[in-house]
Amino acid sequence: MSLSLDANVARTSWWVLVGVSLCHMINDVMQSLLAAIYPLLAQEFSLDFWQIGLMTFAFQVTASLLQPLVGLVTDRRPMPQSLPLGMGSTLAGVSLLAYATSFGGLLIGAMLIGFGSAIFHPEASRVARLASGGKFGTAQSFFQVGGNFGTALGPLLAAFIVVPLGRPSVAWFAVMALIGMLILNRVGAWYGALARASASWPRVVTATGLSRSRVVWAIVLLATLTFSKNAYTASIASYYTFFLIERFDLSVVSAQQMLFLFLGASAVGVMLGGLIGDRFGPTVVIWASILGVLPFTLMLPHVGLAATGILSVVIGLIIASAFPAIVVYAQALLPGRVGLVAGIFFGFAFGMGGIAAAVLGALADLRGIVWVYQLCAFLPLLGLCAIWLPRRSELAG
Repeated sequence: MSLSLDANVARTSWWVLVGVSLCHMINDVMQSLLAAIYPLLAQEFSLDFWQIGLMTFAFQVTASLLQPLVGLVTDRRPMPQSLPLGMGSTLAGVSLLAYATSFGGLLIGAMLIGFGSAIFHPEASRVARLASGGKFGTAQSFFQVGGNFGTALGPLLAAFIVVPLGRPSVAWFAVMALIGMLILNRVGAWYGALARASASWPRVVTATGLSRSRVVWAIVLLATLTFSKNAYTASIASYYTFFLIERFDLSVVSAQQMLFLFLGASAVGVMLGGLIGDRFGPTVVIWASILGVLPFTLMLPHVGLAATGILSVVIGLIIASAFPAIVVYAQALLPGRVGLVAGIFFGFAFGMGGIAAAVLGALADLRGIVWVYQLCAFLPLLGLCAIWLPRRSELAG
């Protein structure tokens, strides 16, 4: 049993949702830019696949280790002004990526971006829920879709700005981070005023009706499903351009445009996942998304270029719809622990993606990038774990 203030915010605050979604886009543009310029960095610094994987690991595991801690702390003591500070760390990381002169400098830049994400995601996710007016799935999707669009924009911006102008042009994106800091300062003021006003609100007591062990087991299952989704997504984000270049002899720019197809479809899938989850329940979305994508991932490594582009869209659309449903489901399991849930699942997503990227990079060096995609095609089989999740009627208990 825990205390929640969700019911006291009756109306949807769309301007707040737009603000945090826009900043999520800016934050994730910076993150996706890192992966998008991997071919450029590999050429300039003579990097192997394992070094590319280590950079992803440094970025994502930094966020993974810190996000649950940030969420736990801010559940107890909200920190509205931590939002612009997190964006400031991302700004510093991007600037270092632009001017680093060694692989070590690149690693530190990647870690600073991960640190910014660790601060941003738990508090921004809480703001989205508070501004939802009770439409939790829709608000979570609206928040996340900004991040997905940012992830999708990264490769395009890299293709049309960084590749022709060189690595120092990455520093131009610091202007976007500065804009994000200004927006988050305003959002933080709204959030702070809400936190102060909450002292006079009635405290709403909520409970799941499930035993503690059942809740823990359900969280473990959701984490397993998150691993399935994000390990596959990490294989796309980190190595898809290399796969396309090797298999179809594409240019770097053409490969990044193909990556945009997957990431853009993922952004649409995130929005659909929240809307469908609010109507039919999160378990329906989880089942359809993670297990339903399996036939398409199995086909991807074996088809031609045109079919690869089509499958990229289909896979991105389906697999991305799961995450807002997973987060909302976990929030229902742990009411009043919005920051902790965001820290666990955004952090777990980053951490597992980082570990998967490092392992897959090493495997790619040993067996080849095409073999790696043939292996990753089976990851959605872990979606069968959803059979053991509590039913929607049990959560109402």
